[in-house]
Amino acid sequence: MKIYLVGGAVRDAMLGRAVKDRDWVVVGANTQQMQAQGFKPVGRDFPVFLHPQTREEYALARTERKSGHGYGGFEFHATEAVTLEEDLLRRDLTINAMARDESGQLIDPYNGARDLESRCLRHVSDAFSEDPLRVLRVARFAARYYHLGFHIAEETLVLMRSMAASGELAHLVPERVWQETLSALAETDADHFFSTLADCNALAAVLPEIDSAIERLQQFPLRALRHYQQHCSSPLQRFALVSLQTLCAGETECETLRHLAERLRLPQSYRELALLLNQYLPALQHPAEDGARLWSLLERLDGLRRPERLLQLLECATMVSQLQQRSSLSPEVMALLRQARSIDTSSLIQQGVQGPALGEALRALRIDLTQRWIEHQLAGEPNNG
Repeated sequence: MKIYLVGGAVRDAMLGRAVKDRDWVVVGANTQQMQAQGFKPVGRDFPVFLHPQTREEYALARTERKSGHGYGGFEFHATEAVTLEEDLLRRDLTINAMARDESGQLIDPYNGARDLESRCLRHVSDAFSEDPLRVLRVARFAARYYHLGFHIAEETLVLMRSMAASGELAHLVPERVWQETLSALAETDADHFFSTLADCNALAAVLPEIDSAIERLQQFPLRALRHYQQHCSSPLQRFALVSLQTLCAGETECETLRHLAERLRLPQSYRELALLLNQYLPALQHPAEDGARLWSLLERLDGLRRPERLLQLLECATMVSQLQQRSSLSPEVMALLRQARSIDTSSLIQQGVQGPALGEALRALRIDLTQRWIEHQLAGEPNNG
């Protein structure tokens, strides 16, 4: 039995980046031997185990054969006879097909170190074309390493274009498309995920709503995302901002956004923030100078119960307004909400105010507080309650 550190941990260490997760390949072993040493099996499709102490993943060396469509259309073969070179051959990019043995010696049968040095994303073998998810993965790596000067090898781009033309990407399940998109939105240069997919004609297959908008709006959504990602690292807020410039342009009910959310089964938080930004941006860019109207807006946005979501929305609106050179409701309004939440109603209760009347009286106090907050804002005075 021999154990090798593989994949991203080797790559990132050579790039001088922090290593977050370590994956291991075991050569010359079987399931029974792994379990006898205390490893816990967790893989459903192929033998993957958790180390009894570190809980890191150890996978038996394996080969694979295409047996159907999509990401899961493979048959795996894992025995003691599978070599490390055979296991690395099935990987997507040469920079991910390197390993280190227990002494730290680099094993690099497919010249990943050379491509790492030349900042090149290159597929390992023609087996790359058997897994459509790899088109999205390469686009994500292009976004992750763009600031380091990485580029995609021309022969890999040609292969990605042929995969897009084959229709194989249509077999990707929505959850996998969203997971790759979500991961890409967290990258420093997220716009290059979308532009790479567009360059290889894959964006229309996996994210047709965004592809259509980029074409219709002449690349403006990508330029806008490039601006926003300089000021915002949150994938949640980046998605909301992308939706504003891409999915709801000219729509009153955000039908395209709603369709994409249903199709990709988006988490509720992503769906909600994107819809709120599209629906309420005009109101946030023209905040009422009347206490009752502004408080009504904050109520509609559920600011008292969902302050974190409101703050995310206000930050998005501020970034959009800065790009458009317009004003918007300041995130400082969160201080008003904190004051409104802390209003003491004990004196009202002592006066015998109760039931619906108590709620109405409390709301009146909050409207009055909001009016005073507005006046302080207009006067440019600090308002600390």
